[in-house]
Amino acid sequence: MSKTDRGREVLSPADRAYLLGEAEMEHDQSKRNVEARIRQRVTDGILDFSILVHHLKKKDRRQIFRSAEDDAFMNGLMAMFSFTYIGMRESSVEFAHTLEPAVRKAEEVHAADTLGQTVSVDVQFDVETEIETVVADVVDSIDAGKPVTPAELFSAMVGSTVLDDADEVLLQLGTDDGLFKEEDFVTHFATYHDAELRWLPYYRVKAVIEE
Repeated sequence: MSKTDRGREVLSPADRAYLLGEAEMEHDQSKRNVEARIRQRVTDGILDFSILVHHLKKKDRRQIFRSAEDDAFMNGLMAMFSFTYIGMRESSVEFAHTLEPAVRKAEEVHAADTLGQTVSVDVQFDVETEIETVVADVVDSIDAGKPVTPAELFSAMVGSTVLDDADEVLLQLGTDDGLFKEEDFVTHFATYHDAELRWLPYYRVKAVIEE
């Protein structure tokens, strides 16, 4: 969850407010202008990494990644990789075509600069997926007042309007799964949607969404 009151980076405070639904455009042309500006800023930001990787001093890079102990910073890194992965996948470009040479070159440079050695690097990237959640099924469960897991809700929310007509969502909590922390997700979900959380027996929580 990002705050909108930070300074201008890739996104301006106004851009963040628009994307988070905290600001509305009165005219379609204004909406198109904002979206075009965001696309251009993200593109320019990506191009800037060529400058950063070659010209930012090592001490500055190290200071930046001292923030790796901060949850928000780590969530931002994961979101950055997710954004890149889904963007390339939607464009029918293999993520490995970028990831593998990038990691290989980074390992070679790190070995030369830090260890004074040359290395041979083998990078393997493999993804296996199995369909577990169908968006239509999640929508039907929400409409029927049936519980869904935080992971199912998260998957269904990505790129969909699953919550447009929902007044409440019943969530069935289980156990944390790796990096996906259910209670953290529920808290962020409630904050973003101005939802009231009502904790129920049997590890369930009802999120009542404010209109």
